[in-house]
Amino acid sequence: MKTKLFITGSSGFIGFHVAKRYLDKGYIVHGLDSMNNFYDIKLKKSRLKILKRYKNFSFTKGNLENQTILNNSLNKFKPSLIIHLAAQAGVRYSIKNPKVYLNSNITGTFHIIEAARKFKIKHLIIGSSSSVYGANKKFPFREIDKTDNQISFYAATKKSTENLAHSYSSLWKTPITVLRFFTVYGPWGRPDMAYFKFTKNILSGRKIDIYNKGKMYRDYTYIDDIVDGIFKLTNKIPKLNSLKKYKNDSLSHVAPIRILNIGNTEKILLSDFINTLEKELGKKAIKKFLPMQKGDVYSTLSDTKLLTRITGYKPKTKYKEGIKKFLNWYLNYYN
Repeated sequence: MKTKLFITGSSGFIGFHVAKRYLDKGYIVHGLDSMNNFYDIKLKKSRLKILKRYKNFSFTKGNLENQTILNNSLNKFKPSLIIHLAAQAGVRYSIKNPKVYLNSNITGTFHIIEAARKFKIKHLIIGSSSSVYGANKKFPFREIDKTDNQISFYAATKKSTENLAHSYSSLWKTPITVLRFFTVYGPWGRPDMAYFKFTKNILSGRKIDIYNKGKMYRDYTYIDDIVDGIFKLTNKIPKLNSLKKYKNDSLSHVAPIRILNIGNTEKILLSDFINTLEKELGKKAIKKFLPMQKGDVYSTLSDTKLLTRITGYKPKTKYKEGIKKFLNWYLNYYN
């Protein structure tokens, strides 16, 4: 019998790619997405249209804040796995609209965790963010590092959901894997992200805003590598009795929950990333240098050794190759 998988945020950037991979592998997938207008709704509709071509895909439009819609969908579909990727993303937007993040990230995630308990889900995978490392100075970031210094409201909501997940896993023994994503980019990406905006503005001859004179580092992770990591984790279900199985394991000693980084393990200078975009587009950017933005961190760098020990994960895409793939898609889609 084919495995049934429920994906939240299925019309989003990561959710779309994850859903497509599982469908390609023969899973039966049900997606749930609010289809909100945080960014261009046409992009979400285009992603959804592709997924609807698969006979094993079905879809519900709805907000996770609406517990009735969520529970009705789960009760009807009866999945054994849930991948929770729906979230209000973006550091800067969270400064102006914190309540949106409370509702979407915290209330929405609580409803998913509660549903996983109620419907006895075999494995719940929850998307978190490298932003939870906040003002940490020790690099690369490891899952067993303390994460008490979030500097954006977005990051604080993500850390809160990790804590909620731990409490539920402890109380109800719900198996949960929490994934901290590091700056995901690639085709079908989010238009609010820097690389997407840079591309649009360079092509149209408009200024690009560069914070801290481009002296920031990011662990840019290509979307296919993210999807590979998630897919390899499908049946790697955390168990309470396997604490000492892996070196530097982040598995809780009181609950079947584990935190894992998914990154490219290479930090790239923002100005180098922009230079590569310029070179590939054959056009110079008009640059507007700005001070460091509130809530931003200077650097991110992942340690993914634990994920590799558990799944054999190895990121394959170098950022210059990833930029080429993104630009090929962008120029084709917006032509």
